[in-house]
Amino acid sequence: QVQLVESGGGLVQAGGSLRLSCASSGILFRFNDMGWYRQAPGKQRELVASISRGGSTKYADSVKGRFTISRDIANNTGYLQMNSLKPEDTAVYYCNYANAIQSGANWGQGTQVTVSS
Repeated sequence: QVQLVESGGGLVQAGGSLRLSCASSGILFRFNDMGWYRQAPGKQRELVASISRGGSTKYADSVKGRFTISRDIANNTGYLQMNSLKPEDTAVYYCNYANAIQSGANWGQGTQVTVSS
């Protein structure tokens, strides 16, 4: 019913930038709060950024000032612009409902982001 496809990850040097994309066939970003999550090796998945139906945004302290979440309503596509990347940003990044962890939602395959020092 819900299909999430993340893309845009890759290998980047510290200080570099990446733009992640999220295509969804089951979640209408126009009517749902959406978020970007990441899971580093050996760590639990965490919410790093979210955007509400009304367009308000929230960020984890660890990425505030460096990451920007946005969405294209016409294409139902979410984005995460990541600047000034640090090695500790290395993780698999996922998009989903903003309450996906609490609700036990299903997850896509994610996209790998690797930041070298």
